[in-house]
Amino acid sequence: MKHVESTKIDETAKVTVEELIERFHTQKSGLTQHEADERLKNYGPNTIRQGKRQSEILIFLENFTSLMAILLWVSGIIALFAGMMELGIAIWAVNVINGCFSYWQQHAAQKATDSLKKMLPAYVKVIRDGQAKQIRVEQLVIGDLFQIQAGDSVPADARIFNSSNLAVDESSLTGESVPVEKADGYRHGDGEFAQQNIVFAGTIVTKGTAHAIAVATGMQTEFGRIAQLTETQKKVIYPLQRELNHLTRQLTVIAIMLGVAFFLLAVFFVHYPIAQSFIFALGMIVAFIPEGLLPTVTLSLAQGTQRMAKKHALLKNLNSVETLGETTVICSDKTGTLTQNQMTINHIWLADGDYEVTGTGYVNNGQIQSNGAAVDLTRNRDLNRLLTIAALNNDTEVNEDPTGGQAKILGTPTEAALVILTRKAGIDAKMLQQQFSRLKELPFDSGRKLMTIITKDSKGTPLIETKGALSSELAICDQILVNGTPRPLTAGDRRQIEQVNAQYAKQGLRTLAFSYREVGASDPLNQTAIDAYTIETAEKHMVFVGLVMMADPPRPEIFAAVKNCQRAKIRIIMVTGDSPITAKSIAVRIGITSDKARVISGDELDQMSDADLRRAVSGEVIFARVAPEHKFRIVSMCQANGEIVASTGDGVNDAPALKRADIGIAMGLTGTDVAKDAADMILTDDNFASIVSAIEEGRTVYSNLQKFLLYILNSNVPEAAPSVIFLVTRGLVPLPLTVMQILTVDLGTDLLPALGLGIEKAEPGIMDQPPRPQNSHLLSHAIIWKAFGLYGLTASIISTGAYFFMNYLNGWPKIPLASSGVAYAEATTIALGAIVFCQIAAAMNCRTQTSSVFSIGLFSNHRIWLGIGVEIGLIACLMYQPFLQEIFNTGPLNVVAWGFLFCIPLPLFLFEEGRKWLVRRIKHVR
Repeated sequence: MKHVESTKIDETAKVTVEELIERFHTQKSGLTQHEADERLKNYGPNTIRQGKRQSEILIFLENFTSLMAILLWVSGIIALFAGMMELGIAIWAVNVINGCFSYWQQHAAQKATDSLKKMLPAYVKVIRDGQAKQIRVEQLVIGDLFQIQAGDSVPADARIFNSSNLAVDESSLTGESVPVEKADGYRHGDGEFAQQNIVFAGTIVTKGTAHAIAVATGMQTEFGRIAQLTETQKKVIYPLQRELNHLTRQLTVIAIMLGVAFFLLAVFFVHYPIAQSFIFALGMIVAFIPEGLLPTVTLSLAQGTQRMAKKHALLKNLNSVETLGETTVICSDKTGTLTQNQMTINHIWLADGDYEVTGTGYVNNGQIQSNGAAVDLTRNRDLNRLLTIAALNNDTEVNEDPTGGQAKILGTPTEAALVILTRKAGIDAKMLQQQFSRLKELPFDSGRKLMTIITKDSKGTPLIETKGALSSELAICDQILVNGTPRPLTAGDRRQIEQVNAQYAKQGLRTLAFSYREVGASDPLNQTAIDAYTIETAEKHMVFVGLVMMADPPRPEIFAAVKNCQRAKIRIIMVTGDSPITAKSIAVRIGITSDKARVISGDELDQMSDADLRRAVSGEVIFARVAPEHKFRIVSMCQANGEIVASTGDGVNDAPALKRADIGIAMGLTGTDVAKDAADMILTDDNFASIVSAIEEGRTVYSNLQKFLLYILNSNVPEAAPSVIFLVTRGLVPLPLTVMQILTVDLGTDLLPALGLGIEKAEPGIMDQPPRPQNSHLLSHAIIWKAFGLYGLTASIISTGAYFFMNYLNGWPKIPLASSGVAYAEATTIALGAIVFCQIAAAMNCRTQTSSVFSIGLFSNHRIWLGIGVEIGLIACLMYQPFLQEIFNTGPLNVVAWGFLFCIPLPLFLFEEGRKWLVRRIKHVR
């Protein structure tokens, strides 16, 4: 087998077909099957190699090795050393259940992601041994000659050597929404991937046919090159992971310091035996560690992913939920994300004035209006003429989805817009095409930028009809249609038409011009053979009819979504492969930026230093005509400025930026495999508005984690207070709470209400706040003050008071405080019960930070009320079940004691409601 290798694309585009055939050791009859098999064996299949996935075992084990999980493993070991086997096993069980649940969530998300992958075609037609045959796309090799036609996905980078009216949608590589015309000859347009005679893997043929020779396959294609670039990027650590690690270190240090302090006080102040003091200190360390944190985090994130899935956002990793809540900048592409990816005609210009076209997208809803009133086509001959040309000079079909989904088009978006325009006008294109039989077509080419057809009406009169770029149309026109009658096209007419075109171009609208010519008796082409109608003979002395203006309209819901982002102090930076004018007009129209925004092109970006780019991305800016490396760099510079960046995209060109971003968001409907693999989240409806809903969920998750922390930490103070009293009094006051009773609160009564807080709905006004600062932490100063100062101190006073109250009922101070027996068990039981009933109030108070609980519904969170019911039932079981009384040193309480406990929650709840009201009043006054 002769050695072949892929070459640089531009060099490949410039050489002749004959040189290329020689270079790739093939011929016009194609490769032999034997040669193709040898090349497949040596160079591998034509596939985009997926990044190496971790083994399922490693992925599974990762869920048990976070810093918090390790802390729980150690806590279980400490509990076993302290002689509390049941506690150790319980802590480990919590860790195992949480890890399995987290793995299951990730596995389910990955399966859903895999089901979305449908990028490259399954089969391709090749020429081998001089015969056309169909093979699987993976078997295509360098040097193969293959065929493509409208609707095909291009299977490899290839040089065109024979084409007819070919156009290719390259948006997966460039982000440009308008298909690119392709032809045999070399010409280099603007930007990357702009060689006229090269087609690229993963792009879509929108019209025409072609034969091409494969010059690069698999990972050697531009598609593969960007995939490789994506693979080399390491995914950043999620902010929530960093924050949980920070929190774990904080709690570990606090717990160990408390344990050491209690050990030293027990040994040197109370003169406890060392062994007993050590067990006492270990119990305090374990008690202070929030064993329920990981399950609550996992449940909160899982609930968030489920709610987001219902809103068309699929999360591949649970931690991505919270990352969205921290987002400060969204780097968004334009086509299909902010816009509908459906070219829509919204204006028509004729010599007698402007016309508005209502309705958006590839749907028939809408009409042509003049001054707000529908136009009567029977009385407007100029408009009728333009629509007739639009219907006849058209090779595209549009099939609307009866279920309301996106219409399917076979052809180009521009021609699809013309099809819909004629339908809005009530024109039956098929009937019209029967009346005017097409005799010949002069296909569009990028040189002259025109497409012409020759038709014949029922009377047999030939008619030449042309559509194309305005400059090309004006060059072949010498008349203009006015009120149904052609008249000479003056210099003033030309200036007016060009001014109209410039005016609409500033709005980011694309223009398409129309002209015609009737081949009358005096026309030189009259009575000639159809072969005489050539570009040179037909495209001249035309009658200019008018212009249509079109654009890819913004999604209807995008306006509200952008406002919500601005309310939440989240900036949006448009990063697109489209033209600067179009990009800015869309950005200004939907409110992303003002008209003063700076527009930076890819070429300009290449000249900018990192420092200049960092300054640019901190202000109002739009990026247009960008390449894959540009998007990656933009995201990186935003991160260098301290931003948490979400980046959206659907094409291969977006993948490196998606992976680099703190959270990458790929499009599920139009996204490529490479983009979906690189992303953390996939929008199943390709809708930017779904991102805003996801951000709200992310903020809610973080807020709920803080509520959970506040709830579990505030019980640590009343749990520690009895030990402090015991130590300060040098044992004169027996321990008001035993270690097992403390652990009852942490792993028993607190757990279900805490999990209920983890799934609380968004607090009112959560999207009116800016993203939290990156230097803020879950365990904030406000939470520390509330947990240890306000809630904790109050619960300590109440629980300690309950202990002495029970002793009072049993005869204290006339008799000494009991250190054993029934009286001691009852006293510790009511102290435990007081903490539990304080936690009932805390569960309700923690549901909101400043809003009234009544504003979100007192009974709206059923899990919290279920948790409250369970903890009351659990404390009752501890009091009245003999075998539990032995383990936890508890005893039955009388009616008076129960009455005392039930009086605790309501005053605490009302007091906190009053405090929140006061905070709201102060903020309102400010």
